[in-house]
Amino acid sequence: MTPLPPGSVIGILGGGQLGRMTVVAAARLGYRCHVFCQRRDEPAAQVSALATLAPFEDEAALAAFAASVDVVTFEFENVPALPLAPLAERVPLRPHPSILEIAQDRVREKDFLAGIGVSTAAYAPVDDATALAQALERIGRPALLKTARWGYDGKGQVAVGADTDPAEAWAALAAGRAQTSGILEGTVDFEREISVIVARGPGGATAAYDAVENMHVEGILLRTVAPAPIPAALADEAQALATRIAAALDVVGLLAVEIFITRDRRLLVNELAPRPHNSGHWTIDACAVSQFEQFVRAIAGLTLGPTERHANAVMENLIGADVARWPELAADPDARLHLYGKTEVRPGRKMGHVTRLSPRT
Repeated sequence: MTPLPPGSVIGILGGGQLGRMTVVAAARLGYRCHVFCQRRDEPAAQVSALATLAPFEDEAALAAFAASVDVVTFEFENVPALPLAPLAERVPLRPHPSILEIAQDRVREKDFLAGIGVSTAAYAPVDDATALAQALERIGRPALLKTARWGYDGKGQVAVGADTDPAEAWAALAAGRAQTSGILEGTVDFEREISVIVARGPGGATAAYDAVENMHVEGILLRTVAPAPIPAALADEAQALATRIAAALDVVGLLAVEIFITRDRRLLVNELAPRPHNSGHWTIDACAVSQFEQFVRAIAGLTLGPTERHANAVMENLIGADVARWPELAADPDARLHLYGKTEVRPGRKMGHVTRLSPRT
């Protein structure tokens, strides 16, 4: 395809920090961005040239938005897929809505991976307490019960232990939800959790970043170490796996693949995210081309940039009240501070991140 020329407008569905950092990267390449979100003070809207403030189900607003942009993408999965089909008929939507439908439903995601021969934890779809009890008989305990849709950062999950009553677990998952579908996943005895981010252009060209190690607290990513301290052959295997999945999905944009490394050094895919990912924030400071610039390059049809890192990196999220450390971090010559422009501090909310670099090894 012919690349979008400078001055073109990139539409972004969602106004969070991933969109914010994408807008900044797009501006470096001469593109303007138009963010579709709900509030003017959302992180991406604060820095975007244009913003539409409307619900994602507002068809008239989406039509006007489509008429004002040259390509559309999304910065988080929880965009309703139904209104995206008519949007995709008006303007290129990258990645395609069909990929979003897979990534935002854990059962569909696991079924897709199984269908292309990719190993995951044992799983079973469940839609009530009886189905949960039956699934536990097959998968065993301990296990993790999750909502099939709309869960992130540890939300929508219930641990099922040896003595957990299935009815109580299901009630805890369904509390406050009008309708619930779920998935039961077997517990994985893993050595570490890693992720790989791979970019893929419209013509099928790919470029993968180094595998990184991720550490979580209460389901929220706390720290990413780049590169992951694993054997080179295993890192290469993880990159190849992520690249294969991106090709099977026919992704145009980015795909983040979260992977468990088991004690016997097998790779089990945990989750997919067809967008920039928290575990790729280190690339802003440690690579010539960040994941956000790479994302823009892919959806705009530009040649993909190099993914090599020029330094090792440790990225730490500033979660909730951690952001109060910003004055000392801003004064630290070894810290690369990134704040997201969020004014309300809440427990578990990602307010920014800090990256520290060290010589490449």
